[in-house]
This record gives sequence, C-alpha cells and structure tokens, in this order.
Amino acid sequence: MRRVLRSAAVSLTAVSALIVGGCSSAPPLDDAYAPSGWPAMHADARNSGTSPAEGARSISFDWSRPIGAPTATAASVASNGQIFVTSRSENGCNLFSFEIETGRKRWCNRLGPGVAVSTPLVDRVTNVYVGEDGAMNSFNEHGQLRWRTVVSGTPLSAQFTADGNLLFVTHFGVVSVLSTQTGKEIVPSYQLIPTPTYDVAQNVPLPPAAQGLEQCFFGAPECPVSTAPAIDLATGRFFVTVWRPGRPHTELVGLRYADGRISEDWSSDALPGGVTSSPVISADGTTLYANDNAGTLWALDSETGEPRWSHDLGFAAAGSPTVAADGLIIPAGSDKGRLLALEDKGDHAELLWERKDVVQLGVPAQTGGSTGYTVVREGDTGLAVLTFDTDTGETLDQDTLPGAEGFTVGTSIGPGGEVVTPTLIGEVFVLR
Repeated sequence: MRRVLRSAAVSLTAVSALIVGGCSSAPPLDDAYAPSGWPAMHADARNSGTSPAEGARSISFDWSRPIGAPTATAASVASNGQIFVTSRSENGCNLFSFEIETGRKRWCNRLGPGVAVSTPLVDRVTNVYVGEDGAMNSFNEHGQLRWRTVVSGTPLSAQFTADGNLLFVTHFGVVSVLSTQTGKEIVPSYQLIPTPTYDVAQNVPLPPAAQGLEQCFFGAPECPVSTAPAIDLATGRFFVTVWRPGRPHTELVGLRYADGRISEDWSSDALPGGVTSSPVISADGTTLYANDNAGTLWALDSETGEPRWSHDLGFAAAGSPTVAADGLIIPAGSDKGRLLALEDKGDHAELLWERKDVVQLGVPAQTGGSTGYTVVREGDTGLAVLTFDTDTGETLDQDTLPGAEGFTVGTSIGPGGEVVTPTLIGEVFVLR
C-alpha cells in the first residue's frame, strides 16, 4: 500500500511463502504455512491476496481496537485466530497480538522502530517472525523470544521456503535465508546492492540499521527495497523490487534459491517510473504482475522478465493486485481508485467488469465462493467494507467501519472467514 503511505505519511509526520529452497529439483514441500488464516503480508508465497476460506456474503461489524499509533502494514492471522499487527509507536509496544473472537490483547512487545515496515509472518504452530532495525526475530505464540539474528538493515515482510526455512530481504537489499528453528544462516546472504571494494570499504563506516527507513513509506532511493518478495515453489524463483545506485527508478529482479545458494537470473527496468507494489505470481508460476508509477498494471514472463502486456488502470493503484488461482485479477485502490476485475489473455488484459460508482480505498482480498472484500469510501470521509461478487462486481453487502477515516492498509481473512483490516491511523477492525 505504498502509494497511500506516501501521501498519508506527510499528514502523519512521516506516518507494501514459500520459496523453493535447497535444490533445483524441487524438494518435497516442508509446508510451514497453516492451511487457514492469513499468515503473510499478502496471504501466501506468491503474494496472491487470496484465501481458500469460503467467504461469507453477508457480514457485520464485530469489534475494533485502537493501538495508539499509525499502522503501515497488513495484519496477519494465525490458524488459531490470533491476529498480529505492528505499529509506528514511539513509546510502549509496537508488536501486538489480539484474539480474533473478542479483540482481547494477548500480549505486546517493544521492538525497534523498524518493526513498523514488517508484517509478521506466522507458521503452522503460531510462531511469529518479524523484523526490526538490524535484526530478524522469532517469537512463540505467547510472545516469548525464540531467537534473534543480527542482519544488515531492517528486514521487511518475510516468506517461508519450500524446505521449511525463512527468506527475507532487508531495506538495504540483503537477501537472507535462516533456519526457522535456530535463526542461523542456511546459505550465504546475497547482496542486491553491490558491496564496496575492500579498499573503499575500509574507509566507509557501516550505515545504521535504520538509515533511510523513513523513506520506505515514500518508495525513495534511500530505501532500496520497500516491498515484500514473492516466491514460486515449483521452480525456486523469487522476485523482489530494488532501487540500485545510479538507476532512475526501482527495478524488478528475478532470483533463485537452489543448490545451496542464492543467485540472480534477471532484472527488468521495463516499468515506467519504477515498480510501486510487491510483485505477485500467477498460480501456474509463469507470470509476474506489478504496478508502475504511471497507473499501469504490468504482466511479465517470470522466467525471463520480458513484458507480456500492460493495462492502464486509469488510476495509480496503492498496493499489489489480488490474483486468484483461476487468474482473476482485482487491482488495489487509491484515493481515486475504482473497483474492477481483469482477466489475463496472454498478450493483453481483458476488462471483465468495472464499478465507477465506488471509490476503492483499500487492498482487496478474494476468497472462495466468488466473494471479495475491500474498503470503500462512505460519505465524505468515512470508510466501509464492501462485500462483492468477484465474477460480476455486484455489491453483496456494505458495512460501516465506525469512526474510521483515511485509508486501510490491507484486508486479511481469518480462519473462519472473518475480515480483518487495520487503518493507517492505527485501529484494527474485525467483521464476521
């Protein structure tokens, strides 16, 4: 939801998996993800923004809870219904756990300010993995620290690998794979930003772990990586965005975790003005989707990085699109965003339906039963969750978020089909 954060951060005083690992012959999947809930920032390894849960076609507001500070990333939801969310709190806790049934706070911890850019990742047994300034951490479901591993920069939202490990990229562009059990490095880290030569490095002090972190909300070059990786389990390829020194904007980079190392396959600067969303992989792994800075959705060949098509949305989407297993694409909204659906036709995108009567301000989520949810403007400044038919765009239900204004930063689906959405100003809403 980076573009929303760019505009809203000014008013808030500077208040957006599973990789195949191990071997190239695609090892058996050690599935760290739970079969239900919303365990990662964009739901799963490929950043699909979808849930297999059968979405309810009529929901209502259940509870909300202010957390006292701006919230910049989506909430994750464990299979037991435990919600995890981070904030930009200057004092007190900035990593929270709530019960989805009641809204009761189970626990909260204080980490470095960098935790605000990291959506917690949750495994099958409700261990939590989340970054902070200069470290990746793992907590158990009771909030007790399991391990802490020092890294260069601040880790963004992580993914699991197919061999059961943890992959993440820091905002400095350092790619790491750690053991989920011990936090120890599995393979040597990979530098998306070339490191200085030895002679130069001797005279250059190590940058502070939080250097440029505030610029991640604006997608600026001081924060080379500001989005979450997407991973294709079948091939071991994974995809990130990076703003390399001397380049005019962010690029998409295709990498691979295999044969005991991380390697780079390709990079693409095809998107005008750079990439403004986390990449999303199609269910068959052949296509990569991302937004550019000019209001266009792009599809690229995941193996080569070559563009397949581009589609002018008519507005600059503020987050990644959701891409269902059957290929239905629903872009994120913005302050001028419309709700629409596209189908990938190979060499172009076909518009299936469009709702010009609503302003979509949130990041949509697709669920089973052709049901989708997103946040729309209600009245002059209010917000509401719109439940819609993903096949037709028809409104099924609309529910006010009491007292909510501005934007929401993600839509997550709980194990029982609950809809969870935090607002940028820092309040968690649950509907069921």
